[in-house]
Amino acid sequence: MAWFWYFLFYSFLGFLVEVVYVRLRREPKRDRKCRLLLPVCPVYGLGALAILLLPETVRQQPLLLFPAAALACTGVEYGAGLFYQRVFRVSFWDYSHLPMNLGGRVCPLFSLFWGGLAVVTLWVIHPWVTLLVSAIPPWALPPVLLLWGADTLLTALVLRRTGDTNALRWYLPPARRRTA
Repeated sequence: MAWFWYFLFYSFLGFLVEVVYVRLRREPKRDRKCRLLLPVCPVYGLGALAILLLPETVRQQPLLLFPAAALACTGVEYGAGLFYQRVFRVSFWDYSHLPMNLGGRVCPLFSLFWGGLAVVTLWVIHPWVTLLVSAIPPWALPPVLLLWGADTLLTALVLRRTGDTNALRWYLPPARRRTA
């Protein structure tokens, strides 16, 4: 079950990366979560799993890891963007204003970011995450899975019904809500 915890941890860490990113850029859309209840961005968790699944020889050499991770994470980002658009009729990100984008879902600039983030993640952050995950007691899994499942179902219902990512920001006063 370590893979589930890795996914969950990196989804949360991705949410924090998004929050810092929009704060630094002073963007009006400040809440970047992709779920109704939990502060997570699952595309980051999937990207982290894709990096962890790369062959050991690739993960051990930064000159191989950077391009392989950039491609893997870009593939995950494209797939997740396509999934969100086709299944929920929403888009959590749009790179259509950036050069050489592919359907607004991915672009070379962010592929470079993913490659760099992957090297830092695998070489600096993941050893600590492995220790953290090994300390999680087995009894914690069922309630967390239940919460994750409930949040997934509620998020899916809200997004399918509204087709609006702002619907996930129900807790913000109407004056603070922003368009996606």
